[in-house]
Amino acid sequence: MNADNKRLDRVLAGAVLALLILPWYRVRSGFFSFDWIGGIFSNEQLRPGLVQALGGRWQLLPLIALILWVLVLRRAPSGPERGRRLVLIGALGLGWLAIEGLAIGTRGWNWGLLEQLFGEIGGQQAFGAGAVVLGVAFTCFISFGMAERGALKGDAFVLTAIAVLILLVTVFVFYPILSIFTGAFQDLDGSFTSEGVRKNIVDPKIWSLACLTGSGNCGVAWRTLFLAICTATATTFLGLAFALVATRTRYPFKKGLRLLTILPIITPPFVVGLALTMLLGRSGTITQLIQSATGMELGRWIYGLTGIWLAQVLSFTPVAFLVLIGVVEGVSPSMEEASQTLRAGRWRTFRRVSLPLMAPGLANAFLIGFIESMADFGNPLVLGGSGGVLSTEIFFSVVGAQNDPRARLFWPRSCWSSPCRPLSRRGAGSRARTSRPLAARAMAAAMPLCPPVSHGRS
Repeated sequence: MNADNKRLDRVLAGAVLALLILPWYRVRSGFFSFDWIGGIFSNEQLRPGLVQALGGRWQLLPLIALILWVLVLRRAPSGPERGRRLVLIGALGLGWLAIEGLAIGTRGWNWGLLEQLFGEIGGQQAFGAGAVVLGVAFTCFISFGMAERGALKGDAFVLTAIAVLILLVTVFVFYPILSIFTGAFQDLDGSFTSEGVRKNIVDPKIWSLACLTGSGNCGVAWRTLFLAICTATATTFLGLAFALVATRTRYPFKKGLRLLTILPIITPPFVVGLALTMLLGRSGTITQLIQSATGMELGRWIYGLTGIWLAQVLSFTPVAFLVLIGVVEGVSPSMEEASQTLRAGRWRTFRRVSLPLMAPGLANAFLIGFIESMADFGNPLVLGGSGGVLSTEIFFSVVGAQNDPRARLFWPRSCWSSPCRPLSRRGAGSRARTSRPLAARAMAAAMPLCPPVSHGRS
């Protein structure tokens, strides 16, 4: 028995056990409570996949047929031909699981067209342990088939790791995003409609610019964009300042500075906002000290965009610092020394030599701060008050509307953040292309400061 058959036997055994003994649908009390063991055959919702198929769930029969096909292929010699069929089986299995799970809901067909074609069908619960294990098995079939065909030099372990990672990203990232976007074009009964999208395009609560004329407040999309730009600018500036202090000065606590930058990253996202509330809130420590010393009432200024901006700057400056410290260290000191040798001052050297060489890294730090601000949820939730941003408004609209299918606030946020990744990659790719031209330009900028050399005799 070769290695290909051994790993195929192990995955086949797991798939067969998933169909025979594991509950196919979700267990309400939790799988690891093991309460389902006593009623696995008596309770209809706890029955395994094979029993469900024999009991009338005909939509599970294709999955069982695919497993039987793999059992037949087990007797065939390993090679490219068997690998191609394993890839086909794995793809068909995952595709059928996805279609069957999306098409049938708790009350029957989710789409009216299927009910007209196939008639009524009994509803089903969410997938349980049996379906999850079978889905992983189909993923392994794809990776094993690609290994037998020679992909990545036949390394089945690496291929399986990549395939499982792609499966997880698809299920937990791409599928929710796709569901939200498709939900924007669905009515409450699941039928197609574009009314919600048309309303949201002109919804003043999202896109209003009344704040520019003084007749009202700006929409939540523009508030979020303004906050993200301010946060990215401040974090980039402070990150560059700290990076220059850590690399170009004789500051005695450089190690401590690097250590402090890690703390906001490993702490929960709402800690900074909670700390600002305890310090600068209406009953905060600093607020009470200022009131007792001056008699001034500071009010609720910390709640709103100002407080969110302050919390995000404190939270994301360490991220910008970690990005920019490598950029600053990557700038060759010889160029700065050459500029100063040509009698250029420190500020002129920094402005005409160092800063252009750091430009791609500064752009990347700015985009990271922009994306972090757009994605932040903890700080706006604690300090947002009545001036919410897209992340909190999405949360409250979904919670308040009980899974509102219009997804009216998700797509504006995607419009702001989607171009950031291509711009970041473009900036990173241009760093190597621009380093030499910028060095030549920097020397040319410093050259006029050097007096002409006289070649005549003294």
